[in-house]
Amino acid sequence: MLRVLVATDNPVVRAGLAVLLGAHRDIEVLAALPVRALSAAHRPAPDLIVLDGPPSAARALTQPAPVLLLTHTPARGAGCAQLVHGEFDEEELIAAVRATAHAGGASTVSNILRFRNPTSQVQRFGLSAREVEVMNLIASGMTNQQIAATCSITEKTVKNHINRIFAKLHSTTRGEAIASWLGTRTAS
Repeated sequence: MLRVLVATDNPVVRAGLAVLLGAHRDIEVLAALPVRALSAAHRPAPDLIVLDGPPSAARALTQPAPVLLLTHTPARGAGCAQLVHGEFDEEELIAAVRATAHAGGASTVSNILRFRNPTSQVQRFGLSAREVEVMNLIASGMTNQQIAATCSITEKTVKNHINRIFAKLHSTTRGEAIASWLGTRTAS
């Protein structure tokens, strides 16, 4: 069970995120608070904070939990995973919540974690919906074992997906695949 703390100053977004996340059996919403209320210690400690606001809000956060920042203006150096408004849907948000919590908020490439729209990625790289999900989890820094647990599949199946993904992305390493996925790969 993932314990998630939702924080945003917009009461409608706060309520919507709490309902959306709370509808999943593996996610427990501890509280939905305004950003200014995050300074108070929260017990039990959350596994993840979903923060809707500017990158400066994430940098000022003192909570001892990974942060998934929902923002209109992504920025390097925010120190957390980020989703850009308008570039993700409900499924991608839930996948990002799970991946960020399991990965401890870290990304192997940069501090900006952008989950791509599955439809555009299927068209761009020819990936299946499951391959898009696995690639997003790879980009979040998850190991094969963590991906298997998150997707409820075996590690062998994860490896099979990764082999197909690498072929479609013309990559031989995770780093190359992630760079292609995030659009930061340079021609060699």
